Amino acid sequence: MTLEPAAVDALNLNNIEVIYDHVFLAIKGVSINVPEAGMVALLGANGAGKSTTLKAISGLLKSERGEVTRGDVKFRGLDLARLPPQQRVKLGIAQVLEGRRVFEHLTPDENLIAASAVHGSRADMLRNMDRVYGYFSRLHQRRTAKSGYLSGGEQQMLAIGRALMTQPKLLMLDEPSLGLAPLIVEEIFEIIRRINRDEKMSILLVEQNAIAALDVVSHGYLIENGRVVMHDRAEVMKRNPDIQEFYLGGSEGKDFRDVKHYRRRKRWLA
Repeated sequence: MTLEPAAVDALNLNNIEVIYDHVFLAIKGVSINVPEAGMVALLGANGAGKSTTLKAISGLLKSERGEVTRGDVKFRGLDLARLPPQQRVKLGIAQVLEGRRVFEHLTPDENLIAASAVHGSRADMLRNMDRVYGYFSRLHQRRTAKSGYLSGGEQQMLAIGRALMTQPKLLMLDEPSLGLAPLIVEEIFEIIRRINRDEKMSILLVEQNAIAALDVVSHGYLIENGRVVMHDRAEVMKRNPDIQEFYLGGSEGKDFRDVKHYRRRKRWLA
């Protein structure tokens, strides 16, 4: 009898630690798995370590004087430790940074062309542009306008579209809902769900907006003070009393800023 090989996850973080300036310990033993074609959320309050975790994967820590000092980061079984950011992009890892960072003086067309320089032919570029505009039809309508004049939602769509131009196998999104109206957030998250379904693309979604994130992912991780304090299926996390109280708006009078200071009950780690 021949045994089939075990499936390899798209992404494995195993007990990683990140230190800035050789002093500040920002991430403390974080472990995360993203399955092939899976969609996973990393939740937490501002400053919990979500963005640092993404930069440990994409290789952008060095520019901020940070480094992974323990554990390993593997993409499809390959250890990324010694690979520079550009090599990680070529392997199929794309990160959409927080803050809708696009070239405001260029049009959406020009932004997408600039992002396509990683690899591929002109035919690939045109095919990828058509694919991006197929997902973001309202962006197609503004394709010749200066990107600085786009709305916040349109700029976020463009930022995601730029990442898609690199033909990623793993798409990492850092706070895509930040500063956007609820209807626009709903539209963008539905498109993210379509990309995951149609492209079989693995997605790691970093969010403070737990309501929107847990509606589209299969599993979630909650990180606080640089540690993962909960990991479960999305539907289970939505039913958790602490998640409901402090992340899903289930308790009146609670300020979201209190989340990172709240000392949770023992059931939190159960």
